[in-house]
Amino acid sequence: MLMVFIVFIVLLFIGVPVGFSVLIGGAMFFFQNSDTLFTTIIQLPVTQTQNVTLLAVPLFILAGNLMNVSGITGRLIKLSMAITGHMRGGLAQVSVVLSTLMGGVSGSANADAAMEARVLGPDMLKQGYPKGYTACVIAFTSIITATIPPGVSMIMFGTVGNVSIGRLFTAGLIVGIAMMFLYMLLVAATARIYGFKAVTDKRPAFSTIIPILKETIWAIIFPVLLLVGIRIGLFTPSEVGAFACVYALLIGFFIYREITLSKLIETLKQSVVDIGAIMFMISMSGVFGYGIPIEKLPQKITLFISGITASPYIVMALIVLFLSLAGMFMEGSIIILLTTPILLPLIQSFGIDPIVFGLILCTVVTMGNMTPPVGLAMYTVCGILDCPLEKYVKACIPFVLVVIIEAALFTLFPKIVLFLPDLIYGR
Repeated sequence: MLMVFIVFIVLLFIGVPVGFSVLIGGAMFFFQNSDTLFTTIIQLPVTQTQNVTLLAVPLFILAGNLMNVSGITGRLIKLSMAITGHMRGGLAQVSVVLSTLMGGVSGSANADAAMEARVLGPDMLKQGYPKGYTACVIAFTSIITATIPPGVSMIMFGTVGNVSIGRLFTAGLIVGIAMMFLYMLLVAATARIYGFKAVTDKRPAFSTIIPILKETIWAIIFPVLLLVGIRIGLFTPSEVGAFACVYALLIGFFIYREITLSKLIETLKQSVVDIGAIMFMISMSGVFGYGIPIEKLPQKITLFISGITASPYIVMALIVLFLSLAGMFMEGSIIILLTTPILLPLIQSFGIDPIVFGLILCTVVTMGNMTPPVGLAMYTVCGILDCPLEKYVKACIPFVLVVIIEAALFTLFPKIVLFLPDLIYGR
């Protein structure tokens, strides 16, 4: 398997598309082992996608794109401004809360970062926010969006690792809200240092928030409906994806009336591109991962690490460090697909709960989109705001530390993550 990883890394560095890098790297296993049939290379991409649970991936991508054009986003911005506009560093706080609310709408960190950079970014710069700080707030708070259900990364982890997606979704709600509070504390602290002002002069009356809340209630209750639907057995994870699409269409056409036929066609075209890219990488990962159980790679890694340390906390620290570095160079979905079969048996042998590990994995690899050298969200936000990369890198350090602190917090106190899943699903 060593040659497989070497070829894969080399192909990535020379600019070969990720899906093809995964395929060619995985094919090296078959060239090294004469007793394996080459026809298996053709069969594996097909069998990798023959999983009913994976239907949720394209369905949630489509649902997210539909909700983005349904008129929900503008109403959520209005609600976020009403809740946090009176705080010091108001616009930055709006970004934090908006990313949390957008979690139930799009589930895409990149889409949320791009949207906020266009909508909030110019106003933040006009109010004197440094470009690097503005770009970091918008980019890093979008990690919350990918953590609040329905997160596609959680579906992929649950499918590959055979972990309950319902429990992952429920735990993701806790992790996302916890990250929101941590980033709000960071923004409050940095706002004092920079001297950022509030957007509004006084705290809004509850009576003024109620009408705005009524407008956005359809988006706010969506994650709750998903969790309830899965828990009571009304939907499977795949079926809840179909429900999400129907829900988005009903809101866009009949409640907010902002989806037109032309918007629908354009959204379907964009969704085909998005779904095609993700599903191609998922199918190719079947070739890459074929040799992992044959070579007993998880067992070898477990034996090696057990010889170094018996502490689960040190093991998790090493894994978080590895995932942070990997996220700087690879697409998050690929990291989840390739590392889950290797790391999940390892962490379970040290007594770490798969739900806790899954949420930490999804959060840390999503952070790779916001860090150099290949972070897509980083380049998107910096491009929109015309922010020099060096200013972004200098400003991002405290935002990276928040993710590391959260990972440490949940590793040390896993009951914070597991409280709600255990309450709803039982231990």
